[in-house]
Amino acid sequence: MFKTILVPIDVNDIETAEPALAQAVAIAHGSDAALRLIHVRSDMPRSVMEFVPPNFDAKQFQECEDKLSDVAAGLGLPEDRVSTVVTMGSVRHQVLKEAEHIGADLIVVGAHQPSNLMYLLGSNAAAIVRHATCSVLVVRR
Repeated sequence: MFKTILVPIDVNDIETAEPALAQAVAIAHGSDAALRLIHVRSDMPRSVMEFVPPNFDAKQFQECEDKLSDVAAGLGLPEDRVSTVVTMGSVRHQVLKEAEHIGADLIVVGAHQPSNLMYLLGSNAAAIVRHATCSVLVVRR
C-alpha cells in the first residue's frame, strides 16, 4: 500500500515521537515500505552566532545525525529500508519539502495534546496535515 513513509522526529523529544515511530514501523512491516526519518533544527539567530565557537553548527548537526541514526538502528527494520536526514529551518516547511523530494506517500507525525495556545497559533502537525500532498497520520501520545 505505502512505499515511502516520512517520520519527523525531534531528537530532543523522542518520547513524543515514539508512538508515531511504532505506527510507522508497523505500517512499513505490513507494506514493505521504506522509512525516512527527518529532524529539523531551528535556525539560530545571527546575533547569537558571534558568541558560539566556529565549529558549533557542525557539531550540532553531527549530534543530531548521531541521535537520529541511533533511533533508526533501533527500529528493527532492514538497514536498506531506513534512512535519515537532518535539515535546518521551519519544521513544517522542511517536512513538506522532504516529503516532496522523496516522493513520500505517507507522513506519520507525532503530536502533543493540543492546548488553548495551539488552537490559536496552530501546530507543526496541523500545518503538515493542511498542506501535505500525501496522506498524513497524526499519532498522539
